[in-house]
Parts: sequence; C-alpha cells; structure tokens
Amino acid sequence: MDKESRYLKEYIEYLRDIKKFSLNTIKAYRQDIEQFYNYLKENKLKIGRDAIKDFISIIFLRTRNKATVSRKIYAIRSFFSFLMKNGKLKENPFDFINTPKIDKKIPQILTEKEMIMFLDSLSQENFFELRNKACFELLYATGLRVSELTNLKIQDIDFTECVLRVMGKGKKERIVPFNDKAKEILLKYLDEAEMKFKVKNEFIFLNSRGRKITERSVERIVQKSYKEVMKSNKRVYPHLFRHSFATHLLQRGANLRVIQELLGHENLSTTEKYTTLNYSDLLKVYKKFHPRAG
Repeated sequence: MDKESRYLKEYIEYLRDIKKFSLNTIKAYRQDIEQFYNYLKENKLKIGRDAIKDFISIIFLRTRNKATVSRKIYAIRSFFSFLMKNGKLKENPFDFINTPKIDKKIPQILTEKEMIMFLDSLSQENFFELRNKACFELLYATGLRVSELTNLKIQDIDFTECVLRVMGKGKKERIVPFNDKAKEILLKYLDEAEMKFKVKNEFIFLNSRGRKITERSVERIVQKSYKEVMKSNKRVYPHLFRHSFATHLLQRGANLRVIQELLGHENLSTTEKYTTLNYSDLLKVYKKFHPRAG
C-alpha cells in the first residue's frame, strides 16, 4: 500500500468512527480525493498551485456545476487538514483555493392550501392507503428527512407527549413534536399493521412483506398519490414536505432558530449560528404555529 492510500484509509476510518458520517458521504469524499490523486498520477504532476487550479478547471468544464466543484474542494481540503493535524503535512495546499459562490435556489414547496387539501383528500379504505396517509401526515407534521422516516422505530415515539426521537445526520439525536392529526392516523395504522402481520415490527412504516419500507418506495408512493388525488403532474417528493413544513412555520411567524432545531440543521441560514433551544420552547412554538396543530 502506497503512502497516499494509507493516509486515505486512515482518513476514511476517521470519518466513519469519529465524525460518524453517513456511508454515502464517506463514499463521496473518497471518490473526490481519489479523483484528485488519479489526476496527478495520470498527468505526472506534483501537488501545487497550478496543478490544483488545473484540476478544478477541468472539473468545472466537465460538470458546469458550482456545487459539485465546491463539494470536491471541501472534501479534498478536509483530507489535507486531517493530514496536517496528524503531523503528515506542514501546510494545506488547498488553503489558497476559494470555493465558487453558489447561487441559492428557493426550495420548491406546496402551499398550505395545497398541502391541507392533499392530506385531507387521501383515502384510508385499505391498509396501504392508511399507511400512506400516516406516512404523509407525519412527514408534514415533523419535517423529517425520508431516511429518518423509514428508520423510525416504535420505541422512538412517545404518544403521550406527542414527540418522537430522531437520529439525524452525523448521528445527532433530536426531539421533534407532532400534532394530533398525525397521532390519530398513526395509532390507527399501527393497530392495523399489528393485525395484518400478526407481530409487532420494530420499524413503523412497513412494505407488503412486513419489512421496513425503503426510501425509494416512499418517493414513488408520494408522487403516485399526489398525481391521483390532486389530478396534477407536479413533481412531488418527500423532501418537499420538509421544505413546506419549514416554510409554513416561517410564514406564520415561527422563530428561525426553532425551525433550525426541529429540522436538525446546524445551519438553516448561513448568517445564523446554531442555537439549542429548551424542550418547552420547542413544544410551545410548534403548537402555536404549525397549521395542523391548532
């Protein structure tokens, strides 16, 4: 194993064991760093200002995507920072590189009227319609990521307090309230699931075989359900519920830092530092401002 491969192996272990990054994030970091080293080897170049600039220029010409370039710069810079902290390098060759300014996109959302109309129009005549409605109600009630939803377990939910415990990105745990609408349909769904599959599964949302539903399945179900119920070809996906959740709370006057905490974001706004709020503040603001909590 050459020196670069050994260093990269140590860095990947650090991301996995210490930073607790997701497998997808680690995979992306590895690919970006390997791509840079492969570029140097193929062109017989040493790490330096000109080589780095040429590498970044080539990536931009291939992708025409500032976000992709920024991600690669960040990943490689972080790797060299790791080497510096461990005494393998004296300076970071990427320190002089500025990441390109990315134009911020306004997230797509459903309006309050669209969201409420969709949720209230959903049928629950059979088990899977009931499951889907419970899934959508909880997505909008909590702003969960689809991965957080599919990994949600019965033990994570407190129906007395109407809160759930979520393990988010970076293995960071947070408490998120949900409303009575979501509670009612969720309890009904769980009763039906127990009768259908005879035994309790540790996961909340199940497929036709009684196993944990996949993220891809939720994505398909959301799009299909919205098209059938709303008679619309609008592209709808699980993260749209998260964007709508945050936007509707903001529109009704909720504090940005409360929403930041509910979503599990370290930076919901680039200009606002992460602020930890106490449990009672979260519940009070949530109940006051969420459209279905009143």
